[in-house]
Amino acid sequence: MDGVKVSPQKIISNPKGDIMHALKSGDSGFAGFGEAYFSIVNVNEIKGWKKHNLMTLNILVPVGEIEFVIYNGYDFFNIKLSKKNYNRLTIEPKLWVAFKGLANFNMLINLASHQHDPNEAENLPLDDINYNW
Repeated sequence: MDGVKVSPQKIISNPKGDIMHALKSGDSGFAGFGEAYFSIVNVNEIKGWKKHNLMTLNILVPVGEIEFVIYNGYDFFNIKLSKKNYNRLTIEPKLWVAFKGLANFNMLINLASHQHDPNEAENLPLDDINYNW
């Protein structure tokens, strides 16, 4: 889907704890830095639909498993991210996104291009976009 990129990330095994790459300024998908935040997604809970008008999202899931659904007004793109499927999901502005927690404990990190601004994004109720979770 245009505006969506999935980039495999390195996990470096270490007996004291793995090192998980996230984003470098030279990586494809890097669109500047505004803020980084973690979000917990409870099992079987869905967050979304949200559309950012300026912000590019760079999302990784180091803990648990989360299903992401992106909607461009015509088509759906979905992917499940986890430590086993450790990729960075880049979502450009103007796309609707929602996500669902699949494991007992799920955490994502978003390395966003802009700082949070409540006037920058739009929200819709889950029922407004018909997706069969």
